[in-house]
Formats: sequence, structure tokens, C-alpha cells
Amino acid sequence: MRPVDLAREHGLSTQAVRNYEEAGILPPAERTPHGYRVYAPRHAAALRTFLTLIPAHGHATAGAIMRAVNGGAVEEALRLVDESHTQLAGDRSTLEAVTRALGDLAPPRELERGVTFIGPLARRLGIRPATLRKWEQAKLIEPQRDPQTGYRVYTPADVRDVLLAHQLRRGGHGLEQIARVLDQVRAAGGPEPLQATLREWRDRLTARGRALLAGAAALDTYLE
Repeated sequence: MRPVDLAREHGLSTQAVRNYEEAGILPPAERTPHGYRVYAPRHAAALRTFLTLIPAHGHATAGAIMRAVNGGAVEEALRLVDESHTQLAGDRSTLEAVTRALGDLAPPRELERGVTFIGPLARRLGIRPATLRKWEQAKLIEPQRDPQTGYRVYTPADVRDVLLAHQLRRGGHGLEQIARVLDQVRAAGGPEPLQATLREWRDRLTARGRALLAGAAALDTYLE
């Protein structure tokens, strides 16, 4: 098989096939007396496997898996596969935690009671004011300041974000992760519009799970 034969099957350029070989994603090709590359069915199988792994693991990790396999380091390849499954499981856990936290939030009418201050809000949650200040330093919340007293003033939207952050912290999620979730809530305009984003997130995780299954099957066939 020539480089163009492998390339045509997947709509790739012949240079891409050569690049994949040089990167170790394909096994080294044989050479004709004139120096032309000659590929065998195992090279075609390697390319199909790599392209199947990409939707599941991403380009970089898929390449690392193939290099490990082609280099005889099967255990390293399986470790990389395990890491992707672990990441997917973590993403699912985060999605479920966000979904539960949004469901536990008080209805909007219960939050729309004017502004509140750090002491009453901390007592409501059973935490210390220092915790709220720490969350402010981490950019989870950014309360305004009363122009006369300088006290922190929490609006209903701030209270909503604090309640959501509190639920996620109780679930063991880190501040950086919570900050990203809160950014999504604010960008969506509140928890209710975020439901569509959560559905899309769930669909992406489902698609990635299916891709991991397809990638595992392709990799198993290639190892055989």
C-alpha cells in the first residue's frame, strides 16, 4: 500500500499519513529500493485505530496511546485509556452535583428579599464569614460595597451564587471548578436557562462515553 492508499480511505493528505508515521502513530514503513514508503494492512489498521481514538481521548492522548502500543508499552497505553475513563467519571460526578445543587436552590421568589450582609448570610449557611471572604478572593462571588459603611452587600444574585457554591463545596468540589460553574450560571442568566446547558453537557458526556467504547473496541482489535 502507498501513502495515498491510506490517505484516501479517510480523506487525508499523503503528508498527514507521513506525519503520523514520523510521530510514531503508525509503525515504521518499509522502503522500496528507491526509498518510497510501502505500507501493509497493519499500518491501515493503526491509522483507523488512531482516528477512532481521537473523539474519545483527544488528538494528543490518542497519539500517545498509539506510540505506546507501537513501542511495545501496552501497559502505558492502557494507563492512558484508564485516565480518560477516570476523567469522564469525574465529569459525570460534577454534572450530577451541579444538577442537584441547582435543584436544591430556593425558588427565585425566596431569594428576592433585598440585599443582605456577610454576617447574616454566613449564619444562614452555617459557615464562618471568613469562608465567604475566601470565596470572594477566589472570584466565586464579587459582592458590592456599601458606599457609606464599606460593608459587603450581597444582592439576590450573589446569594444565589453563594448557595450554589455552598452546595458544590459540600459535594467536595474545588474552588476553581465551582468558579467555572458559576460563570456558566451567570452567562446563562440564572439557573433556569442553565438547564439547556446541562442537557447539552449530558449529551456530550454520553457521546464521549460511546466514543470511549468504540475506541476500546478498535484498540483491542489492533492489539490482536
